[in-house]
Amino acid sequence: MPLPRTRGTGLRQRLAELRGPDVPAKALDARALAALAANPGCARRAILDGAGVNKAALASALGSPSAFGQSQFALTRGNAFEAKVKADGGAELLRLVHEKLDGSSEPPADARVPDLTATGPQGRTARTELELREATAHPGVWTLLDHPMLALDVAGSAAFLEPDAVVVHPDGSWTVVEIKSFPLLDGSADPAKVGAAARQAAVYVLALEELAARLDPAPRVRHRVLLVCPRDFSNLPAASAVDIRKQRAVTARQLARLTRIEDIADALPEGTCFSPELPAEELTAAVESVPAAYAPECLSACELAFHCRTRSRQEGAVTSLGRPVRAELGGLTTVEEVLAAARGEAGDPGDPAVAALRRAAALRAEALEAACR
Repeated sequence: MPLPRTRGTGLRQRLAELRGPDVPAKALDARALAALAANPGCARRAILDGAGVNKAALASALGSPSAFGQSQFALTRGNAFEAKVKADGGAELLRLVHEKLDGSSEPPADARVPDLTATGPQGRTARTELELREATAHPGVWTLLDHPMLALDVAGSAAFLEPDAVVVHPDGSWTVVEIKSFPLLDGSADPAKVGAAARQAAVYVLALEELAARLDPAPRVRHRVLLVCPRDFSNLPAASAVDIRKQRAVTARQLARLTRIEDIADALPEGTCFSPELPAEELTAAVESVPAAYAPECLSACELAFHCRTRSRQEGAVTSLGRPVRAELGGLTTVEEVLAAARGEAGDPGDPAVAALRRAAALRAEALEAACR
């Protein structure tokens, strides 16, 4: 469970109380960390994830069950595709890495694929670090680490992460490989899905950078990752190099700010608890005591998205229309304020957003009048 260092045992106890009596903490994974970084303004998600609350169970208890996550069919298809990509000692995967990221090196022939089996996440993390040290200390050979275990310090505690693969190049540099089941159609994929994969890969890159910093000399962690997907509608692998420098910088900045969990916890009413065992009314009040920053993108990243969307619509918040719309409207935060400004009933005429709304309303009125003639 990632907890800030600032108050030690006191804060740990407070966050444990937020989960409920004897409720185990739900560990953060790369998807959760990437989603946190994608919506840093959401205090609700920050405190729930920081306290290790199971948001899927919480959403069900609130009456808004989560549809977040992959179907069993998609998981099975994804696992089968990943197995195909990594078959024969990862020969095809390494060929794609060589082709897309390191064409100047010798083609991978007899690559090392070390066994990373160990007991528990700490054991697997130590085993992964040992093999990365070994591969880096003996350059000139390709090394494929299949499902390594990495640890990332998040607000003072270790979050254990498991990328699909990490490749050590002959020059000793490291590359993260993400294998996804969505297709590359004519060489391109859904930008939203690619963006989510890039944010997830950025978390792995940060974890590798922490590990690399402990080595002397520190190996280079490449900021271009390999995204492997099915080609068109087949099961044949295709790959694309994705530059994740922007996502890495944003993720690092937002994870560094997670110590604000302390401030969020201090602002909660005494006795606040997010246990799904609580009565619905009490649980709803506890959740609503923490402000959320809902946007349509949350539907693909957060288990509480349906609950937050309902509340956002009830309040008439313009964020429910999307972040681009919210950014264009400036200080107008509700749909009611927007409509009043467009009708000339409220708002500062000197405000560019208000002026644009009134101009749009006038053009609409003119168009409707012309259509009725």
